[in-house]
Amino acid sequence: MATKTHDHPTAHPMPALACDCHVHVFGPFDRFPLWADRAYTPGAASIEDLMALHQGLGIGRVVVVQASPQGSDNRCTVDALQRMNALGHGARGVAVIDELTSDSELRAMHAAGVRGVRVNLESAGLHDPQVARHLMQAAAERVAPLGWHVQTYTTLDVIASLHDTLMALPTPVVIDHFGRATAAKGVAQAGFAALVSLVESGQAWVKLSAAHRISELTDCEDARAIAQALIAANADRMLWGTDWPHPGAWPGVPRQREAIEPFHPINDARALQRLSEWTTASQWTRILVDNPAQLYGF
Repeated sequence: MATKTHDHPTAHPMPALACDCHVHVFGPFDRFPLWADRAYTPGAASIEDLMALHQGLGIGRVVVVQASPQGSDNRCTVDALQRMNALGHGARGVAVIDELTSDSELRAMHAAGVRGVRVNLESAGLHDPQVARHLMQAAAERVAPLGWHVQTYTTLDVIASLHDTLMALPTPVVIDHFGRATAAKGVAQAGFAALVSLVESGQAWVKLSAAHRISELTDCEDARAIAQALIAANADRMLWGTDWPHPGAWPGVPRQREAIEPFHPINDARALQRLSEWTTASQWTRILVDNPAQLYGF
């Protein structure tokens, strides 16, 4: 059931056409089976539940991101985009491709609303800068003709090692979840300056999403300094997302594909409220409406 925004009133009014820039849709699995080599097995997460959440939050647009358990089979993501757009809930997508993905498939995904490709280094356990550099360059070369961006989920160490490569890519770069900065280490931590540099240049966009992934505090208060430093660097390159339905490893629990891994019980209304507390009214509107409209072509 969706959490109503009035349970956690935001510091600024919700603007029309606010965008949740990072969600996943899973299932139904008889139509959209998961990747055989996935690291974990998520439960079902339907567009009906997602749209109910967004109705409660006052969100009118969404970006569906292909998740690692889905591999490079983007049918579930494309189906979600087509169905939500048909229902009037503006939707764009970020796909995962491989060497078998054809140009015609890319064009078909573009027609459905896909505007980026994701290179998920962290979930794949890829921290070798040379491997990461090759994957990012190859992805950018494939999708640059379509005007897409390249999105990555990786660590500050990898971001710092790839700084010059990312600056030179022929596409914009979108970095997930605060660049996996460790909130408790603050803005002086190793690698953070490289992320700030990419943002200041305008080449990189950062999703201020899933603060619970970078903070161990109950209300993620130590993520505030990280968020505000990135916003100060370039508010026009900030995005926000819920990371619904909140997949992710559980501390001390090995990941496995034989059993369904529970989603995390995150309060999305409180996450949205936190963003309002971290921003001015102008920044709030840019992050929720203007920046997503520019990047995703709404």
